[in-house]
Amino acid sequence: MTATISAIEYHVPEHILANDELADVSEIWSPEKIEAKTGIVERHVASSGECSSDLAVAAANKLFASGAVRPEEIDFVLLCTQSPDYLLPTTACLVQERLGLSNTVGALDINLGCSGYVYSLGMAKGLVETGQANNLLLITADTYSKFIRDEDLNVRTLFGDGASATLIRNDPSLASFEPAIGPMVYGTDGAGGENLIVKQSGLRIFQPDDDTELTDDRGRLFMNGPQIFTFTLKAVPKLVNELLDKSDRKLDDVDLFVFHQANQYMLDHLRKKIGIPEERFVSAMSHCGNTVSSTIPIALKHAQLDGRLRPNDTVMLVGFGVGYSWGATFIRPGNLAQPLRAAA
Repeated sequence: MTATISAIEYHVPEHILANDELADVSEIWSPEKIEAKTGIVERHVASSGECSSDLAVAAANKLFASGAVRPEEIDFVLLCTQSPDYLLPTTACLVQERLGLSNTVGALDINLGCSGYVYSLGMAKGLVETGQANNLLLITADTYSKFIRDEDLNVRTLFGDGASATLIRNDPSLASFEPAIGPMVYGTDGAGGENLIVKQSGLRIFQPDDDTELTDDRGRLFMNGPQIFTFTLKAVPKLVNELLDKSDRKLDDVDLFVFHQANQYMLDHLRKKIGIPEERFVSAMSHCGNTVSSTIPIALKHAQLDGRLRPNDTVMLVGFGVGYSWGATFIRPGNLAQPLRAAA
C-alpha cells in the first residue's frame, strides 16, 4: 500500500474583502501598506449564513467535477476545521450526507489550524497504507472571519475563508519506490495556546482573576502577533532541519518548498533564515489571504497550474501556528503534476 496525493481542488467564498475597504476603517493602514506588510491584496469572506460545511461541499464537488474520482468511490472523509458548523454533530458527517456519499464511509473531524494539512496527510497516509481506506477525501475548511470583528485590523487584514479537497488514494505502481507522502515530523507546545485563541468559544469560560469588569471577548479571535512571530522563527528552521535529517536529505535536494501561507513578511524572514532560494519557494496568498488549514493545498494547486510541480520532484510541506503546533513532510507530486482542470 502506497498513499499518494492524486488531485487537489479548492473553493473560496464569493464575497471579496479588498485592501481598499479595510483601509477605510483606519487612518493608519493604507491599501499599499497592507499589501507591503502582509503580501495580501484581497481575501474572500463567507456570508452570514455560509459555514465551513458549505465551503467544504463546494470544494469536494469541484474535485468530483474534475474527473479525479466519483463520489461513490470515496470510502473515508477527513475534515480539518477549527470553525465547525456545530460543536456536535461532527461536520464531516454533515458533509457526507450532503455529498451523497455511501453510508459505509468513515467520517471524522480534525480540530487543528495552520499545521492541520500536514497532520491530516499523516492520518490519511496511515488509513490508506493500512488498508482502512482506498480513496480518501481530505477536506480543509475554515471561516475564521466569523471570529473577527470589523475594527480588528490586526487579524482582519490577514485571514480569509476557504476550503480545499484532496484525493489521497492507494497507488500500487509506487510500491517499489520511496514514499509518495512522508516521512512526517510533528511538534507541539500548548504553552503557546493563549497567543492565538478564540476565548469563550467552548465550554471553558475565561474570566479575569480579579473583580474587574469582564470584557466581551466571546467568540473573538485574539492573536499576539509578536509572540507568534518569535515562535515561528524559532520552531520552523529547526523543523525543516529535523525533516531533512530524518529523510537523509540536504536543502539542495528539495525541488520546491510549500509553507503555510501565514503572511508574506513572515515567509520572507523564514526563507532567508533557512537559506531557501526564492525560485524554489511558493507564495500564493495575495488573492485569498491566510486560509488557515487550506493555505498549503491552495498553494499546491497554484504550483500545479503554474507548471511548478513535476512528477518526481521532492516537495517539502511545512505547517505551523495555532496550538502551538507544527509539522512537516515530503510529497512526490506524481499524477498531481498533471492538472485535470483549472481551479476557479
